[in-house]
Amino acid sequence: MKKTYHGRCHCSAIRYEAVLDLDEGLRRCNCSFCRRTRMLKTFTPREDFKLLSGEDHLVSYRADKSGWPVGDVDHYFCKRCGIRPFSRGYLKDFMGHFYCINAGTLEDISEEEMSAAPVIYENGLADDFFNPPPYTAHL
Repeated sequence: MKKTYHGRCHCSAIRYEAVLDLDEGLRRCNCSFCRRTRMLKTFTPREDFKLLSGEDHLVSYRADKSGWPVGDVDHYFCKRCGIRPFSRGYLKDFMGHFYCINAGTLEDISEEEMSAAPVIYENGLADDFFNPPPYTAHL
């Protein structure tokens, strides 16, 4: 069920709201970036995301994707506290223009609600984001 959530970075400089459907699952990926950041992801179309404050605190990182088939993704961090609240990107075969929300930065989500969401594993290490990797316990 879709619901509007609010999120922020650790120091509260960046605040956002997003319409999310946690019944669609929270995603764990084994790609080199997600594994290092330990991000628990959920996605929403661009039109269902709104940055409320902190644009001047956003720093973007874009991986060198030469030979990398996943599309264009900007990973945003807070320049003050370093937290990664969301990414913005485009993947034609996924949902087009999207925001990838770091579920750990959601403010108004209960532990029970987060625990009830199914976990979906992505094999980003093999550029197979629609199937689980052979090993998931470390994710």
